[in-house]
Amino acid sequence: AMHIALPELDGRIISRPISFKDLAWRSERSQSDVVCYRAQPERMDFVAELARRWVELARVPNPQKRIALILANYPTRDGRIGNGVGLDTPAAALNILRALQLEGYPLDCRLPETGTALIQELLGGVSNDPDSLDLRPCMQSLDLDEYWTMFNRLPEANRQAVIERWGMPQTDPMFRSGRLMVAGLRFGLTFVGIQPARGYQVDASAVYHDPDLVPPHGYLAFYFWLRNTYGAHAVVHVGKHGNLEWLPGKGVGLSEQCWPDAILGPMPNVYPFIVNDPGEGAQAKRRTQAVIIDHLMPPLTRAETYGPLRDLELLADEYYEAQLLDPRRARELQRDILKLVRETRIDRELQLDEKLDSDADAAIWLPRLDTYLCDLKESQIRDGLHIFGESPAGRLRIDTLLALLRIPRGDGRGAQSSVLRALAKAFELAFDPLDCALAEPWTARQPAALVAVSDALWRTAGDTRERLELYAGQLIE
Repeated sequence: AMHIALPELDGRIISRPISFKDLAWRSERSQSDVVCYRAQPERMDFVAELARRWVELARVPNPQKRIALILANYPTRDGRIGNGVGLDTPAAALNILRALQLEGYPLDCRLPETGTALIQELLGGVSNDPDSLDLRPCMQSLDLDEYWTMFNRLPEANRQAVIERWGMPQTDPMFRSGRLMVAGLRFGLTFVGIQPARGYQVDASAVYHDPDLVPPHGYLAFYFWLRNTYGAHAVVHVGKHGNLEWLPGKGVGLSEQCWPDAILGPMPNVYPFIVNDPGEGAQAKRRTQAVIIDHLMPPLTRAETYGPLRDLELLADEYYEAQLLDPRRARELQRDILKLVRETRIDRELQLDEKLDSDADAAIWLPRLDTYLCDLKESQIRDGLHIFGESPAGRLRIDTLLALLRIPRGDGRGAQSSVLRALAKAFELAFDPLDCALAEPWTARQPAALVAVSDALWRTAGDTRERLELYAGQLIE
């Protein structure tokens, strides 16, 4: 905890252990081992070089900095390039490029207009798609002799593992005309690349997190080219999550034989990562010295009801009104509701008896349907993807803030309490909007301010909670 978890909470860059406890001598007088710390020179060099590179990154003028943006590709299909979880990765990458351009980085060229256009330009060259490798041009590559020079710098055990699993580099799908191809494009001196596949002729989904599968030659060539030929000052892995941090090796305190260490080396690594998955973010911090830049989750909103579900909701509201005014009409509606429930197969969700008669007492099954519809309607769902560098706007902003405020935070008191609970208390409604039977008939008071927010029928506790949310949305707006 002292050396790993607490520094992470402090936001420090995770580096490598530089010394280890070892036996200094055996004390015969005390009959005990005397322990000392012994330096690990190779690991000390790694940490010193990592620190030097961060200092260099701050000192080198922006027009001279070479930055590489890397887009994940999981599974390795062209339609999945830039598939960061919860992130519009192409648009995010484009925003990063624009920000770099404004800060004077070497991007003296026209950038694509949209994220889609960026992907289309990337697909103009080679990708991880094995069926099109021979049909597309390659914008950058690594000479085989240069590759061997860099490959031979790896620890012997790593070299042997690659040769045993993948054979010689000439058999790699990324090998063409004496060179290993590197997928990506350069905009000025800034590189946007497609992260290579973990392997080929394997199940891409199954091996993405494989702790034993060593990377193939094409994978090594990609990062060798970035570090040595292109000379990147820093890399930006855009969006959760790439596959570099899942390569074989120790989970923390990596050695030179651990594959993330052997491939990336002491390279500054910046990683925009979704805020609600700190566990996998820690994997990147611990294994690839990543500086995590949290980004928002996708905008949130209520699921609401649509199509047949909306029809069922309206029929149910009409039924409850007819119960008081026109019992004959209520029985007809009861049959219509049950018919639609069976047509949409919702009866299976509600576990209704197949022999249930449409003329049977609706009290047997209609409350169950009401609860089901309320739960669906109130569910929080994603509405699109987050774009790095942009805050949700308009309705998405209101819905997202409301989703964050509707539940208590911290100790749940005062400013940390749920906005819905606070409003329920202010309106003296005497119920808990976060812990109530949504289909329960509402017989308590109906404040005028809540009546005014919607023309819909107000008959259940779920309707009350919905009105509280609508009112809260107006306050946020």
